[in-house]
Amino acid sequence: MLSPLESSVHPDLWVGIQTGDDAAVWRRPDGRALVATVDFFAPVVDDAFTFGAIAATNAVSDVYAMGAEPLFALNIAAWPKDRLPLDLLRDVFAGGAAAARDGGWIIAGGHTVDGPEPLYGQVVIGELAVGHEPLTNAKARVGDVLVLTKPLGVGVIVTAHKRLDAAAVAEGGALAEPFAHAVASMCRFNGPAARDARRAGAHSMTDVTGFGLAGHLHKMLGASGVSARINLAALPVIHGTRSLIVDGFVPAGSQRNLDFVGGLLVGGSEEDRLLLADPQTSGGLLVSCPPEHAGTIHDGVVIGEVTAGPAGLISLV
Repeated sequence: MLSPLESSVHPDLWVGIQTGDDAAVWRRPDGRALVATVDFFAPVVDDAFTFGAIAATNAVSDVYAMGAEPLFALNIAAWPKDRLPLDLLRDVFAGGAAAARDGGWIIAGGHTVDGPEPLYGQVVIGELAVGHEPLTNAKARVGDVLVLTKPLGVGVIVTAHKRLDAAAVAEGGALAEPFAHAVASMCRFNGPAARDARRAGAHSMTDVTGFGLAGHLHKMLGASGVSARINLAALPVIHGTRSLIVDGFVPAGSQRNLDFVGGLLVGGSEEDRLLLADPQTSGGLLVSCPPEHAGTIHDGVVIGEVTAGPAGLISLV
């Protein structure tokens, strides 16, 4: 799918939207290519610094998913200055700056506006090396295995955190261990896994975010004209997630994600389907690659395989 901008730019330079929903590639005359992406959202944790780090880590993910490396970023923020102190916003920016420093990109500026709720994210510009084509979500092949690089459950756990009191995530609280694992996962960069995936000969790759595993896999399969079989027992899941689903801590977006996939998600229990539809914040990479190299991808778990069949069909076994 190409942007409406296609008609107004040089066709030899504009490559188009390659993966996800918010990243584009611009081919430079010297053979390199620039990747541009943007993402921002409201806080998913109470600590301002950690929120900033998660938002920046999430924003850079589409750059990694294309097989590129980040160069620089611009901050985007909205802040209710009459309700929340600006010191908290400084902590958010500090968290984003720390993530950028650790990930090897520069924050070159940005823009902040007054708003009804806090929002933060980044526009990230990355680069593909000479001779490297962007990895897309449209080239999965029959016979590939599917590799997931982060566990599922972030959306469920964050939802539980919002509905329960603060004591639940404090030391010794019922949600303390799952929440700590969720935060650690959201703060982990997808860069090492993306580099491994390219070396492993990945045919297709995308990051797993708001559409959940089911939604992003459905989009990959539909764009590639293939189906997939998912091994439910192999799915990496943050401990405690399934119990929270049973207890009703399901994000509002989960049902929208199931509606998006429609009748092309076959099999599994209601709990399984809600897990696959769980919206992820700063989720892992979903990689379609040859089976002989799947074990070389950082933190990767083989969760299924690409099969011949109706485009976009996901069978749960």
